[in-house]
This record gives sequence, structure tokens and C-alpha cells, in this order.
Amino acid sequence: MKKYLAELIGTFSLVLFGCGAAVIAGISQTGPSGVGLLGISIAFGFAVVAMAYAIGGISGCHINPAVTIGVLVAGKMEVKDAIGYIISQCIGALLGAGVLFLILVGRPDFQMGEWALGSNGWGEGYLGGYDTLSAFVIEMVMTFLFLFVILAVTSKYGNGVMAGLAIGVTLMLIHLVTIPVTGTSVNPARSLGPAIFAGGKAFAQLWLFILAPIVGAILAAFVWKWGFEKE
Repeated sequence: MKKYLAELIGTFSLVLFGCGAAVIAGISQTGPSGVGLLGISIAFGFAVVAMAYAIGGISGCHINPAVTIGVLVAGKMEVKDAIGYIISQCIGALLGAGVLFLILVGRPDFQMGEWALGSNGWGEGYLGGYDTLSAFVIEMVMTFLFLFVILAVTSKYGNGVMAGLAIGVTLMLIHLVTIPVTGTSVNPARSLGPAIFAGGKAFAQLWLFILAPIVGAILAAFVWKWGFEKE
């Protein structure tokens, strides 16, 4: 249960820090403002760094169902643990989005518009207005790269002491490129939490932010397992 609780707290923190930076301090639907794209990217990346060093020794700090599925496919965890991780991550994301909502409703001009609470999305009216193909490709490819880095730095080839920093910096880099396209998911739980509260287009488009990261993670697991780990 310690592992599952750690994953819940870690995912809660990721959503609260990352999405909180976006909607409280950082970005509007028409483009970056406040702390801007760089600030939001740093918030997501550093949230992972902090949690990696806080709970990495307990659960491995997946805080992302796509990462858990990738690690499972790579043969580094059991199915029962993976199920527990994913459930815990989704609960943590929902709690994080819920706390963020409770904070935001205290602002006099707050309105739950489309893609509220830092929800991911694409198409007309969302940031850069990119189409479905662009959204799917960038989410799949970025998750592939993210999981490849995770598997590499936590392997016998990597530096375990620096793993948390490397993973967090990678997530920051991913956000710098991906925010204008989809707001950056690469994490189905991170997308689920805000979308449940926002509803509308955010919830209707949730399927892509579940499917594309999982596909990218599975591809990365196969590439790592058969291209690097296998003798």
C-alpha cells in the first residue's frame, strides 16, 4: 500500500503544481502569459524531479499510467502492481484537479470555460489550433522519448543518482515543444483529472491523451527491451 499511496501523492502533486502553474500563474487559451511557456514547462519538470527524489525509493515514481504500462511491457513489474499503480495515479490526478478547482472558484472572475483547469486539447480555439493528426503524433512521439529516457537512466547503463533530474529535465523539454500543440499530456492521468472537471471538449478529446501516450510508451518498451536490453 505504501507504493500505491506514494503514486497517488506523486500524481496529485504533478497535477497541482503543473496545471496550477498554467491556470493560476501562466497561460491563457490565446497564448502564454504570466510565467509563460518556460515557467509552466519548468513547473511540470521540477514537479517530477521533486517527486522522483521523494518517492522514487518507494514506488519508482511513475506518476503516469503510460510509464507504468511501458515498464510493465518492458518486463520490470507485475500486472497486479501495474493495476494498483494506475488506479492510484488516476485518483491522485482527480484529487489534484479537485483542489485546483476549489482554489480557482475563489477568484471573482473565474469561469469554467472550454479546456478549463489546464486541460489538454487540440483544434480550433485551443492554443495553436493544431489538428488531430498533429496532436496524436506529438503525444505519441514525446511519450516514446520520455519513456526511453526513463528506461535508460534507470537501467544498468544509466546513473541512478541523476535519474530523477534527467527525467524531470526531459519532461520540461517535452513541454517546451508540445504545449502550443496540445498543452502537453504524455500522461493519461494528468489529462483525466482536469478533463473530468472541465467536461465539454476537454472530456470529448480525452481519448487521444489516453491512447497516444500508451502507444508511445509501448513502442519505447519494445525498442528498449529488444534493441538495448537483450544481449
